Amino acid sequence: MATDMIPPAHAPDFLAANGWGGAQILPLAGDASFRRYFRVRDGARCAVLMDAPPPHEDPRPFVAVARWLAARDFAAPAILAADEARGLILLEDFGDRRMREAVDADAAALVPLYEAAVDVLIALRRYPAEELRPYDRAELHREAEVLTEWFCPAVGLSVDAAGYRAAWDTVFDRVATDAPVTVLRDYHAENLMLVGDGDRLGLLDFQDALAGHPAYDLVSLLQDARRDVEPAIEDAMLRRYRAATGEGDAFLDAYHVLGAQRNAKIVGVFTRLWKRDGKPRYAGLCPRVWAYLERDLTHPVLAPVARWFDANIPPELRGDPLLLSGDRA
Repeated sequence: MATDMIPPAHAPDFLAANGWGGAQILPLAGDASFRRYFRVRDGARCAVLMDAPPPHEDPRPFVAVARWLAARDFAAPAILAADEARGLILLEDFGDRRMREAVDADAAALVPLYEAAVDVLIALRRYPAEELRPYDRAELHREAEVLTEWFCPAVGLSVDAAGYRAAWDTVFDRVATDAPVTVLRDYHAENLMLVGDGDRLGLLDFQDALAGHPAYDLVSLLQDARRDVEPAIEDAMLRRYRAATGEGDAFLDAYHVLGAQRNAKIVGVFTRLWKRDGKPRYAGLCPRVWAYLERDLTHPVLAPVARWFDANIPPELRGDPLLLSGDRA
């Protein structure tokens, strides 16, 4: 077992104190953060152990949002036990059936599952946002600037950082909202589980939720950094969402602004995961994210941002930062 997937030493005591003494603890997954996940087996019972160790992680937001979602009949995993001080949370086990594998394996499932995922977001916006930090202009800027902080230096570019911020500032008014929703922030096919008979989508990875514009999670789903979403599917799901909610062109503007902002952030974050955290596989996802970003930049509302990209990042340097840097180490 890789050393980073060895359960924390205090996990057996935590499990024993909560009725799972002697259970097996099996590695399940890590992610792009310090969080790790283990499957806990005790006879016919299964659960998932989240290890979110302080000070790097704070499990309390996950617990709060999970309970908020469950109280509104969304399929968030039940919290079976929690030691928030030590970062251990025992969760309901949704199994291994992710939307990602389901749509990749069965073309007939693709449209119905994307429709179901869109319908979750349509339902979510019916509720006032949980008491969360706002997804405000400062946060949007901070995230967008991860690209200039990490990707640009990695590929040898010295860019106009002040101009980058100014360009974004001209478009962020488009994503202001008087009716914020609970934005889960990482809503995509690898974080959606087929639970029960597959008639519900289980929600994961929402510990970073904020109160913001409803277009954000939609763009997270339809411009998925980890799998290709065809433009025809994106367009069809956008039409479905807008037909159900009555959203007009202003929503479409916000969708593309948030798409460009999110994709710029992800290019920077994936570069940082390679350069700082030693996870080179994330660099290889950047070409897909660049393709989404360039598609968003063609939307007229993003003309100031598109001009900055044209002036500062040549097309041939919009790709895998590891390969573009020549660094194979």
